[in-house]
Amino acid sequence: MSDRLSFTLHELVAELDAFADAALQAGYGVTFNHFQFLAVLDEHEPVDMTTLARCLGVTKAAVSKRVPALVEEGWITAASRPGAGRSILLALTPKGTALVRDAGEVLERDFAAMLTHPSLAADPIDAPRLNAQLVALTAFIQQHPTAPQEALA
Repeated sequence: MSDRLSFTLHELVAELDAFADAALQAGYGVTFNHFQFLAVLDEHEPVDMTTLARCLGVTKAAVSKRVPALVEEGWITAASRPGAGRSILLALTPKGTALVRDAGEVLERDFAAMLTHPSLAADPIDAPRLNAQLVALTAFIQQHPTAPQEALA
């Protein structure tokens, strides 16, 4: 553990991702990356590959590379957008929707249980407040993605 906020945040996200990955693989046979792709698609569907790539923070090529396997496995559909040239719209199948719903509920429950674990009783974490603070911080960063320290003052 570090006394530096930037390192602690990075370490926390890595540990949460690893926890989610293990839980999803054990319970559903999918990785966290697989789940995240489907969960983001669920939030924005139907969506084209370019928009989904932006939402995931990856390249369009990275999305394009994953789509055929996800279609073949029955998680998503990919259809040409009428009158939009080569644009492809992606959407979840009922199987994909069920995974996002069911696995998402399990992850929410497990993460909430972590925040109320007895070992944290000496300094309790207020989950709704923490979430609100993280949402506010995320929105702030999205509005100032590359601002140097002087610009934030």
